[in-house]
Amino acid sequence: MSVRDDTTTIQRRPDRAAFAIALVLAIASIAIAWSTYHAGGMASTQPVGPKTVPYIVAACLFGLALWTAAEAWRGDFPEREEQQTAPILWVVGGLIVQMLTIKTVGFSLATALMFTATAYAFNERRIWLTLPFGLVFCFLVWLAFARGLQLSLPAGPLERLF
Repeated sequence: MSVRDDTTTIQRRPDRAAFAIALVLAIASIAIAWSTYHAGGMASTQPVGPKTVPYIVAACLFGLALWTAAEAWRGDFPEREEQQTAPILWVVGGLIVQMLTIKTVGFSLATALMFTATAYAFNERRIWLTLPFGLVFCFLVWLAFARGLQLSLPAGPLERLF
């Protein structure tokens, strides 16, 4: 398909990234439908019940996958800006640090480190401010979940004080 303005005609090619997104959507819809079909227990005895909504979600995802693939084929998606990899690496790195340290240093400190790395990825360079703020915020979240809701979150030295 071509886009035409007053002076030139620009030929748009199919969007490979959008095809990848359509493929992921289709795989997710098939996985949801497959697992729903093979669900046992009460879900298998009721005609309308626990299986209905997952089938609807799977059908909608598959429709969205087809729509995305059609738009990708026509090249109708707008041009994307060039991606910056450094912020993505900071966010992913913060998540990795959290996963590796959460059992040893506890939920609050590990999540505060992830919070600080994510803030740094969004150009907040005042680490001396974001780390303590993240620590207090994450500790309050830990208190709400561990003490208020009685859910088990990893406790480190800070959490053991309370």
